[in-house]
Amino acid sequence: MATTKEWTVYLSGEIHTDWREQIAAGIDALGLPVRLVAPVTDHASSDECGVRILGTEDQPFWTDNKGAKVNAIRTRALIASADIVVVRFGDKYKQWNAAFDAGYASALGKSIITLHDPSLTHPLKEVDAAAMAVAQTPAQITQILDYVINARLPETQASRAAE
Repeated sequence: MATTKEWTVYLSGEIHTDWREQIAAGIDALGLPVRLVAPVTDHASSDECGVRILGTEDQPFWTDNKGAKVNAIRTRALIASADIVVVRFGDKYKQWNAAFDAGYASALGKSIITLHDPSLTHPLKEVDAAAMAVAQTPAQITQILDYVINARLPETQASRAAE
């Protein structure tokens, strides 16, 4: 049975691939009642927001500290209002902020889905242990959302052959 609620899904994590766009396309294709929200994904803006708005700093630590705090205003509010938090870990860069987002979401009792390559299973074992599901592809995220919202499983070749 489908729900009539609009679901808010927070998409945390790496910013170097099109995984967010793939999930959005899958949601659109299925007509799911989902609103996607995310942190600021423009790397330069995210790094510079504190000093561009609040003034320059002499030391890199304080530049990063200001930016992190300004970004946290958005992150905290969006994670707190999310129904589901998807956390993507890529293999090219360390996403310490994504791990922090997962911990914050877990502390708030949010349902978490992690998204990463199987090669990251061991380093992410604690994060994955807090997740309700561990996905390897954006398509799996979309299928999970369809199942959670509509109680609809994706078709398999076997199910099509049985019809």
